[in-house]
Order: sequence, then C-alpha cells, then structure tokens
Amino acid sequence: MNVVIAGGHGQIALRLARLLTARGDDALSLIRNPDHADDVRATGAEPVVCDLERATVDEVADQLTGADAVVFAAGAGPGSGTARKDTVDRAASVLLADAAERAGVRTFVQVSSMGAGKPPRGRTDDVWAAYVKAKGEAEDDLRARDLDWIVLRPGVLTNDEGTGKVTLAEPDVGRAEVTRDDVAAVIVALLHASGVERRTLELVNGDTPIEAAVASL
Repeated sequence: MNVVIAGGHGQIALRLARLLTARGDDALSLIRNPDHADDVRATGAEPVVCDLERATVDEVADQLTGADAVVFAAGAGPGSGTARKDTVDRAASVLLADAAERAGVRTFVQVSSMGAGKPPRGRTDDVWAAYVKAKGEAEDDLRARDLDWIVLRPGVLTNDEGTGKVTLAEPDVGRAEVTRDDVAAVIVALLHASGVERRTLELVNGDTPIEAAVASL
C-alpha cells in the first residue's frame, strides 16, 4: 500500500510511518519544516515539504497521485492560537480532502479528537473551544464527501508503550487514555481492513487486541 501522511512530523505520524514501512508499505510524509526531513527518513518514509496552510489544491494533489490512502494527522499543536486551530485542524483537512478527490484517492483516514463538534464541557479556554470546533467542522466536511472516509477520535493521548489492546467503537466509548503507539497501530489495521469505511470511531485503551477490534467492525 502507498500511504500519504499529512502532518508527517507529528508524534502519531512518525509512529505510523515506522509501522507502515516495517510491514513493506510505502509512506510519503508531508511536512512543513524542511529541518524535520531527517526524522521522517529515519522511519523509512519519504519526506516532502508541503505547507498545507499555503499550498494549493493542485500542489497537494500532485503529491497524492498514485497513492492508495491518505491519513490526516496534522494539527496546529500546543502553543498555537485560535486562528491556527482553524487553518490547520479544519482548513488543512478540507484542502487534503479536496486534493484526494482530485487525485482519485478514495481512502481517507482523519485523526480527530474526542469532543469534536460538541460544546466544550464546563469552563474552558478559547483555544480549546476553537480546537474542538475546528475538528468538528473538519469531520462534517469529510462525511459529506464521496470518499471511503474513516474518522478516528483518540482519547487522552499518552507516550506510554503500546499495549496492543484497545476499545474501538462508534461513539460514545467514554473518555480515557490511549497510547500514541496504539493509535498508530489501529490506523495501520484500519488501512488494511475492508468494510470499515464511512464510520466515526472512538479509541481508548481496553481489553481487545487491535486486530480483533478492527475485525469486529
């Protein structure tokens, strides 16, 4: 499989690229900062500098030509303000989906967030509110498209070692932690599964082996 990963220097994306290339798949990682290229190469993936906040649809579609699947794992990240939550977490996903349609790539996995599209619970800051709003609007845009999309909403992300066991189901599974290792492994399993498209899935660590959790869908 030939997979293009947007947000290729992110923590989930680097883990995903490493898993894909280890199993013999090809991974091309879109990055904004050329200084991150060596980190991407170390995973076995090919880095391509492509700033999704500035690129055109045609420029992105050129990078997707010949791909079997696209994974949107980009995010504005900690320390970014409300404006970049919109330009990255929403607009960049919309741009990538436009490019996927133009390039004829049907499979699109979007890494979203629990709480997307819902009013934030209790008192919260403007940045978090902008983040869940942007993620929700990106999900809505993707669901309206004639693509084989999957929206994946991980729980609270940790850098603990992967367990290989998860709870993966349509909402609402309940908020809990999940390791970034396990998120990446679930994405690999979803990419190689059949009959799992056009679903919104929530993911936390649990008791079911990843392959079994994906097969149960």
